[in-house]
Amino acid sequence: MDRSDAVMAMDRHATSKIRVASDLIGVATYGFRGEALPAIASISSLVLETAPTTDNGTPAEATRLVVEGGRLKDVAPAARQHGTSVTVTRLFFNTPARRKFLRSQASETRATVAAVSLLALARLDVAFKLTSDGRVLTDAPRVSNLADRIESLFGRSVAEGLIAVEHHAGPVSVRGFIQRPADAKPSGRKALLFVNGRPFRDPFLVRAAESGYRATIHPGSRPTLFLSIGLPGDAVDVNVHPTKQEVRFRDRWLVERAVEEAIRLSLGDMGSAAVVHDPLGFARGPVSQRAQPHDAAWPRDESPIASLFAPPGAGTGAWQATGAPLERNFLQVFDSYIVLQTPEGLAIVDQHSAHERVLYEETMSQLNGEGSPSQRLLLPLTVDLEPAELEAIERNGDMLTAIGFEVEGFGGRSVVIHAVPSPHPRFDARRCFEEVIADLSRGRFGGWANQLERFAAMYACRAAIKAGQALESREIRTLLSRLFACELPPHDVHGRPTIVQLPREELERRFGRS
Repeated sequence: MDRSDAVMAMDRHATSKIRVASDLIGVATYGFRGEALPAIASISSLVLETAPTTDNGTPAEATRLVVEGGRLKDVAPAARQHGTSVTVTRLFFNTPARRKFLRSQASETRATVAAVSLLALARLDVAFKLTSDGRVLTDAPRVSNLADRIESLFGRSVAEGLIAVEHHAGPVSVRGFIQRPADAKPSGRKALLFVNGRPFRDPFLVRAAESGYRATIHPGSRPTLFLSIGLPGDAVDVNVHPTKQEVRFRDRWLVERAVEEAIRLSLGDMGSAAVVHDPLGFARGPVSQRAQPHDAAWPRDESPIASLFAPPGAGTGAWQATGAPLERNFLQVFDSYIVLQTPEGLAIVDQHSAHERVLYEETMSQLNGEGSPSQRLLLPLTVDLEPAELEAIERNGDMLTAIGFEVEGFGGRSVVIHAVPSPHPRFDARRCFEEVIADLSRGRFGGWANQLERFAAMYACRAAIKAGQALESREIRTLLSRLFACELPPHDVHGRPTIVQLPREELERRFGRS
């Protein structure tokens, strides 16, 4: 700024962006009333140094302003490069009644770090550095992508556990990063939202994002979210909160649905599958390069598993280019895991978790009206139950019937099972029925809010093939085919991964080939 503008900037509303009332609709700047700088100067000692440039690009004469408690004390020439610096000291020196309400230094420092972090996430083109008592608390250089900024602010371990989000729904766009379900914990999460570059808070949007995680995380776990929402300026009102921490959407339902869909689609992509971490410290390249959507390790629409079960000659791609017989593309180890070669490395599938995901989604379809074919028993099963378990059968009879169990009272504490589901050849109908009824009577999976989802997760857990069961090649092929036909193949219903990826580059580093 030149000298006259610098002096004027100390007056309230001098830098207001509002000329007519209609300017309040679609405000695109962080502040628009022109109050921030004079308001800060009124309760502190403030020094402003600024220097414009001339028409030929050379620095013009700089100006130094000193303001004490809102009063302009000094205006003088200064020596500095192009730009503006604002230094604030003695905060609330002239308003002791407000100063005594400040929290402890540690609390105020944490609040300052949080505020700077929000600004740094919103403006990737600006470098931020925060020091306190000689210690650097935040050092965020300018970056070109959000992944690198997250890493600089919160560390590599946080950044490595994130997957990319990018989704468009009409005028609404949702971009950013979310935490892998397996890394979500009940505490310590970060839920940071931005709309058109402005940080804001909205518990309902956070809840919509968590709805996208349904049946992938353990109830009570709270995933970390870094989400940026874009939409036309006139579709959001940013002038509804004194500190601009809240906004109001013209069509809230549209935005919430877009956020939920964005989360769901990202979790269904194979790039969201867990990746083997590197305990020996080998660098695997910048987080930003590994986390972007186009670097997803296994795009859903080009899944090599899909070509694995396609008719001979029906597909193309790197998977089939290997020319290896299909029977050699997977291997069961420890009678619990299936090792599968992919174009990018190895995928390790947990057979129980994978089958649990398959059965959960199939059971949800059955409970929502499709029903399940039953297998009639030549010799009905008679099961003795506790009173609480008999009550559980009465409460959940419709759902038991929907998944294929045909149960009839036999007098006293006994029931007779005439028909059972048949989710796989190794299914132990009696054991599964007894375990499901015991879970229902004891309130297991009680954290699930939706009754159908709770029942489906319970049944899937009990009916799935177990770790330690040897599988034939045909059974493995069928399981993989059904898994990759699911909506969310990389995650089971407890928040554990069904698939862990081991990148080829990691193998080559371990063997000294790169």
